[in-house]
Amino acid sequence: MWVLNNTSAQPLTFLLTGIPGLRAAQIWVSIPVCLLYAVALSGNSMILFVVLREQSLHEPMYYFLSMLSATDLSLSLCTLSTTLGVFWFEAREINLNACIAQMFFLHGFTFMESGVLLAMAFDRFVAICDPLRYTSILTNARITQIGMSMLTRNVAVMLPVVLFVKRLSFCSSTVLSHSYCYHVDLIQLSCTDNRINSILGLFALFSTTGFDCPCILLSYVLIIRSVLSIASIEGRQKAFNTCISHISAVAIFYIPLISLSLVHRYGHSAPPFVHTIMANIFLLIPPVLNPIIYSVKTKQIQKAVIKVLIQKQLQI
Repeated sequence: MWVLNNTSAQPLTFLLTGIPGLRAAQIWVSIPVCLLYAVALSGNSMILFVVLREQSLHEPMYYFLSMLSATDLSLSLCTLSTTLGVFWFEAREINLNACIAQMFFLHGFTFMESGVLLAMAFDRFVAICDPLRYTSILTNARITQIGMSMLTRNVAVMLPVVLFVKRLSFCSSTVLSHSYCYHVDLIQLSCTDNRINSILGLFALFSTTGFDCPCILLSYVLIIRSVLSIASIEGRQKAFNTCISHISAVAIFYIPLISLSLVHRYGHSAPPFVHTIMANIFLLIPPVLNPIIYSVKTKQIQKAVIKVLIQKQLQI
């Protein structure tokens, strides 16, 4: 066995993997994957466009929605080039620096999405539990501070992860399990002790999604308690309806994330393609479904999207 050190003059190169065991069918699998990317990019771009354009949508709830769409858009763009490159052109090679950069942005935007979902839960909590102070609490300045704090948190937890990956040496096997660079996947190829990397990865996970998920659950416990205190059934339904889109967004983010973690930890007997498909589903489901959910369930977004589409048709 020979060892590749990333400090040597020769650039260290890894090989990305499409779908193990289904290489002949990759070109056919790439068609639905490409369509999902197209839906994710166009849907989230449309949400961003209408929120920025329509003055009636310049409210805290829609500012947070635009943050979610920007995060989903960035998350899709992170893996687009390598995934379609592997599926379409067998472009499997990626050097260490590019791999680390992709890993940084991939995990960073995943943690960012978790933070945005927490901010949206706080928005719903204030709107339902303290509606009279809603506009005074969620000012533009405070929304900006929330956004900047999420960015700062992500950079702070991901920088050590990236720096310690740079210190690793790798063995002769440099074949990754996915069509993009994933932290656990990358450090498992190391010949050197990667315990610190594993600890840093777990710390990054628990200090972001591990913190956000219980806080979201707590916010909904308080929201439910507040809604149940409303006397009229109609009032309760109206309050709950304002949360449906956000609850759906939380579910489609955390359920695939937890499922992927369980498959990686306990699904060693499962075929390799199961891990790969699960990983791609985790990355694509939230960016694809979030704009659809908010367009269908939120009347203001629905009206704004229809208005933009009608105006474009009239211009044609």
